[in-house]
Amino acid sequence: MTTKQKVFQILTENTGSYVSGEKLAQECGVSRAAIWKAIKAIRDEGFEIDGSNNKGYTLADKQTADVLSQAVLEYTLGQTYPEFAHSHIECFETIDSTNTYAKKLVAQDASKYHQAVIIAESQTAGRGRIGRSFESPAGTGVYLSLIITPKGGITQPAVITASAAVAVCRALKKLYGVQPAIKWINDIYVQNDGQLKKAVGILTEGITNFETGLIESAVIGIGVNLKPSDKIKKSTAKDIAGFVTKAPKIDDSNSENPDPSRAKVIAEIAGQVFKILDQPLEEVIAEYKSLSFLIGKNLTIYPLIGDEKSAYTALALDIDQNASLVVQLPDGQKKTLNSGEVTLHQNF
Repeated sequence: MTTKQKVFQILTENTGSYVSGEKLAQECGVSRAAIWKAIKAIRDEGFEIDGSNNKGYTLADKQTADVLSQAVLEYTLGQTYPEFAHSHIECFETIDSTNTYAKKLVAQDASKYHQAVIIAESQTAGRGRIGRSFESPAGTGVYLSLIITPKGGITQPAVITASAAVAVCRALKKLYGVQPAIKWINDIYVQNDGQLKKAVGILTEGITNFETGLIESAVIGIGVNLKPSDKIKKSTAKDIAGFVTKAPKIDDSNSENPDPSRAKVIAEIAGQVFKILDQPLEEVIAEYKSLSFLIGKNLTIYPLIGDEKSAYTALALDIDQNASLVVQLPDGQKKTLNSGEVTLHQNF
């Protein structure tokens, strides 16, 4: 944990109270000058810290409630998943695409980004599969890209997206008490007014080392709709777009059941994704299948996305260990799909 992270943690834990510069220096094991430098860095990120020669420093009350900043994310991820506290984190108010930026970082030096988190308040050119746009308005969702660069490269790229989808489902269930469902291969749906609606999109892109020919890193882009958005309501996705909301309490208490902060959502998603990539593939695929709402359903399959003439119908039978969808044609023939797009043949 850096000095800035440690100072922010101490001030957050003592919100509303003053902590002397001497105490901060002692707890961080650094000089008073280093503490002043850390305080300045936190202030530069927009936080109000009152400093007094007699009292010390204090962070204004409730500033971290739903703030997205590098300091908040570093602190929240470190508190939630200490094993990932040293992950590289960058936060932007606005960016074209977190995936595009993450790919540039990897291209510069992949070895620096074993585990990294890139976050934005909003994206001006958020992307989904095959170049589709992903609406990313400020204040209504979380938009992040995770970089993973494992030793030895990525040997099973096809399962990265499926693993990330399971991880996101775990995070949403833990934080919101909802039961998400997966539409092969990269969309996550939740219940909105009795209907399944798409609330999460995932776009995974591999970065190849041209000298070795190996996929060196993966950039996993994740967009989560947390609140209704006027921008999404006016978009072409308005009929299928949903949002995550916390499940109501089952008991009769009148206590509040507030939604988690966006920083908490990002930290939980990042931690779950980083963890799941080290788990046995068989377990992850089994969980993926249990979360799929397509198996046993009649589908319309588009092997060439956007080409209506290439479409055909089939029954979804299974998802194999490579996260491929196994379907059965009307004549009984079976096919294994590694790519393409599917929709339910009938309304669900």
